[in-house]
Amino acid sequence: MPEAASPTVRRRRLAAELRRLRERAGLTGDQAAAQMGWSASKVSRIENAHTAPRASEVRKLLATYRVRGRSADDLIALAEEAAHKGWWEESSQTLPPDYATLIGMEAEAQSALSWEAQVVPGLLQTEDYAREVTNGYLERIAPVPPSETRRRVEARLARQQVLRRPDPLRLSAVLDESVLHRRFGNRVIMHAQLKQLLDLSEYANISLRILPLDGLHPIGTGAFVLLQFDQVHDVTYQDVVYVEHLTGGLYFEGEEETYRYRRSFERLSELALDEMKSRGILRAAMDMWK
Repeated sequence: MPEAASPTVRRRRLAAELRRLRERAGLTGDQAAAQMGWSASKVSRIENAHTAPRASEVRKLLATYRVRGRSADDLIALAEEAAHKGWWEESSQTLPPDYATLIGMEAEAQSALSWEAQVVPGLLQTEDYAREVTNGYLERIAPVPPSETRRRVEARLARQQVLRRPDPLRLSAVLDESVLHRRFGNRVIMHAQLKQLLDLSEYANISLRILPLDGLHPIGTGAFVLLQFDQVHDVTYQDVVYVEHLTGGLYFEGEEETYRYRRSFERLSELALDEMKSRGILRAAMDMWK
């Protein structure tokens, strides 16, 4: 079951903070490695979240960077939490690394801004719709056994628990109207999927809006999701944008890039129908699939 404390994000928070502290101490990666008696590649792997350092290693780094007191205690706590494994890391070794990272980030994100122009976002999909989307995607890549599709669908449904946890993810989604008319599976599957969208649109933590086909389309980009995080142990973590493509996904974490995506989403939201009118569009599309 997804947890609010995601080791994926804990590792990335810890890595970013250790890099910041090294730079504040006026040390290069090579100099820090030399003082620790490590290879420079080990410091690089830690600072890029490619490996999770043990708590004892973090203590040594903090001593080298002259960090003490509560700040040091907070980072030790992060290191201990980062050493755990999330359900997505334990349940299946077949998930693509980029996708597993997305699941780990969603597990700790406090809010998400999602724009989708082709399919219903994964967090809002029914099981049958998810199976049809997954089958269609995997068939384009290479034939796979049914068990692989089942594992992918199970992971997608497990992701959705972030919308129902005690402190649920706040999701703001804008869907192109064409998503409601693009068929995956039969009419029964489509009707059930749109009904689920209508039901979920009533959740207090979910805002679902439709960008109408006869309205202005302000940007030419494909789907993206922007994830936002609260402070943990007094350590901040920057916004992250995830963009999926045919063979994987890309992450953008630079302030300038994420700001552009945020502004694009804000413009999409301005031109989309409000939530009440969007429900009307959903109901009309449901009637079409009866």
